[in-house]
Amino acid sequence: MAIQLPKGIKRTPQRLAILRYLEGNRDHPSAEEIYRDIKRDFPTMSFATVYNTLEALRAHGQVIQLSIDPKRRRYDPDTTMHHHLICRRCSRIVDIHIDFDISLPEEFNKGYSLIGSHIEFYGICPECKEDRDEDNKV
Repeated sequence: MAIQLPKGIKRTPQRLAILRYLEGNRDHPSAEEIYRDIKRDFPTMSFATVYNTLEALRAHGQVIQLSIDPKRRRYDPDTTMHHHLICRRCSRIVDIHIDFDISLPEEFNKGYSLIGSHIEFYGICPECKEDRDEDNKV
């Protein structure tokens, strides 16, 4: 499903560029990364435009805000239920579209109406592992 600007948000060239940047993006970009890349084509665009557009998209369920990077919020245009694998060296984030059979123990589930779950896996990606292996050969 294509990302759409919420009703009432003006369709400016800058905002449409943000939507195009996010469409199909699997890199889980931060607002800063989006701003840096789009500013090349729109040098007068403010960071606030990117941030406010992302917040409007998040509020309307068009993107998911991830807090798995301790340095910055990241945004995921894939709003389907999925999990993530994060490299501890380069912070690369990979989507995992596998349904894991997990359930919350009853002792923790008192009074909750569960609406979802999210699992984060951490490791070292192949590129970072290869770089480290090369460093050890010297």
